Amino acid sequence: MRQARWDPFAAAASVLALTMLVVYLWIIQQQQDEPPATWAVASLIVGAAAAGLGAVVAAPYRRAALGLAAVVLVLLGLLAILTIGVPILVAGMLCIVAAWRSRPAPEV
Repeated sequence: MRQARWDPFAAAASVLALTMLVVYLWIIQQQQDEPPATWAVASLIVGAAAAGLGAVVAAPYRRAALGLAAVVLVLLGLLAILTIGVPILVAGMLCIVAAWRSRPAPEV
């Protein structure tokens, strides 16, 4: 049985984070009150990029990238829970699942 070259959980987290970035920018553009928060845009980009790196099974520092993505996305999801935070929180949880699945099997 061949091992997959990419992790679907991490890939889904990356796609979801990028989708929420587009949604966030669209919502802010519709409001026309203020420019988008730089820290929110940067957090979504960092989370999506780290999850994308973590999606590659053979990538060096894969678990560290998934950990970074999980922390960034979960924190941002909690901060934005009343608006667009739930999907961002789901992306962070997907990163946690992907990191957990990448653990080496215990030796018996």
